[in-house]
Amino acid sequence: MSGSDSVLALVLFGLAAVAVIAIGSLGVRVTRSTDDFLAASRTVRSRANAAAISGQSLSVASFLGIAGIVLSHGVDGLWYPVGFVAGFGVLLLFVAAPLRRSGAYTVPDFAETRLDSTALRTLTTVVVVVIGWLYLVPQLQAAGLILMVVTGAPGWVGVLVVGLVVTAAVTFGGMRSMTLVQAFGFWLKGVALVVPAVVLVAWFLGAGLTAAPDRGGDMVFDRATTVRIQDPVELTVPAPVTVDVLPAGGEPTRVTWGPGEQEIPRDTTLVFPAGSRMPVVGDAVADDRAWDRPFGNGERDPLWVYSLLLAACFGTAGLPHVLVRYYTNPDGRAARRTTVLVIALLGFFSIVPIVLGALSRSVVPQLLTAGEGDAVVLLLPSLTVGGVWGAVLGGLVAAGIAATLLSVSAGLLLSVAGVLSSDVLPGRLGDFRIAAHVAGVVPIVGALVFARLEFAHAVTLALAVAASTFAPLLLLGIWWRGLTDRGAIAGIAVGGVLSLSAAITTLCGVRLDGVVGILLAQPAAVSVPAAVITMVAVSRATASRIPAQVGRTLLRLHAPERLGLGEMRVGR
Repeated sequence: MSGSDSVLALVLFGLAAVAVIAIGSLGVRVTRSTDDFLAASRTVRSRANAAAISGQSLSVASFLGIAGIVLSHGVDGLWYPVGFVAGFGVLLLFVAAPLRRSGAYTVPDFAETRLDSTALRTLTTVVVVVIGWLYLVPQLQAAGLILMVVTGAPGWVGVLVVGLVVTAAVTFGGMRSMTLVQAFGFWLKGVALVVPAVVLVAWFLGAGLTAAPDRGGDMVFDRATTVRIQDPVELTVPAPVTVDVLPAGGEPTRVTWGPGEQEIPRDTTLVFPAGSRMPVVGDAVADDRAWDRPFGNGERDPLWVYSLLLAACFGTAGLPHVLVRYYTNPDGRAARRTTVLVIALLGFFSIVPIVLGALSRSVVPQLLTAGEGDAVVLLLPSLTVGGVWGAVLGGLVAAGIAATLLSVSAGLLLSVAGVLSSDVLPGRLGDFRIAAHVAGVVPIVGALVFARLEFAHAVTLALAVAASTFAPLLLLGIWWRGLTDRGAIAGIAVGGVLSLSAAITTLCGVRLDGVVGILLAQPAAVSVPAAVITMVAVSRATASRIPAQVGRTLLRLHAPERLGLGEMRVGR
């Protein structure tokens, strides 16, 4: 971004951050008890809760990641929003109302109440923390990328700033404050998405632009193009290309790259002549014919797609920071209304990053060479419209990104701190604040240590863990009386080990070919069935451990509130 664009974007980013913190502080004045901190005294209505859930769900994977994945992978990027929205369909039909009627504060509360096992509660506490931290890592890495693009500062600066701000907000606000923060964040990021999208589409049509000319499907620089590499990248070179390379603090050198992989260090400037084939980052699709066809015109393995959909759909239904919001509804009926509204809101707003990603493929495909595909939503206004209006639109997007990072990260940290305070610490009001500080340190370190993946991909790794652990627990726990504590523990252990091992391996930068490589990048196709089969088989083998009160428990989960049965009260 140019100097003036960067200043305006940074100012609006900061103002949005200040607004989020100020709104969050309003909740502190009415937060008087642990019930306020963990569940907002169960008084959040459907519309406010739907906006808050949508605010958490429109994370960097949706706000930035989907646009970037559509830019780099074309129509295969559409599997991500389809899976995310479908996951709320699973919540609506099978989870939302029974979970609210359980009277729980957290997933571990539900697990102990349903199966009467302190060991299972301990295990689910660990899983909540692991999922929350895995999901937080790409949020904080996004903060580093955005501040690096806007200011040129090292990526670790953004990680630390956002991590510390979010930790402070959760420490002093709790659930009531986070409801206000997330609802505000949703509407701000909605405006920050829709307004630039409408203006950019109008500009695109008004300028009389069309897609890049047909060059047999090849992506080509139509004019001499300068690409600045701010973070180290590995470029895939599809054909021989001559390029001027200017390393940081060095002299320019003209080199010719052959087909293959090229490692480019940070702070390197590349100048490509007109007509050159365009190198792309990693496994991005360089062939326009494959870009607009499902499965990459045969280049994308269907196993990858099926595994992604399984993770996104069932993982969304098992995310602790989403589930915790249903405990704040007054009753099960309100929880269902909340989910319907969430599906409508997410379905509408998911269209916008798809449009921006497709538009960027025609207008600024060079972002694939710069390794900044995930920042396309922020960079597109200044690279296309330019001038004052481009700076204003870029600043608006930056404000939306600030709200996204803070509200989503706060919701994640809140869910982690909630289980730490109630399951590891005695559960007093002061313990929640201690837990929030502890919970904020690990993802900050992880964001600095782990490799930065495409944001949408990084989030699906956390979804795969949720789909392999909590989704089977909730679905079987709510709908099958035969589930036992040992079956649940065994299933969670198997699914969790398989999915978490793949996630950590991928985050450490390991890349393999073939089926093994696909399952490391998207493990749900193996880990979810393994978890379900293990849970059912072990439960049948330990049928004598089915809780004696299972009939009464399931009646309370499924009976409408109007029958007067009330909700289960969870105690420790």
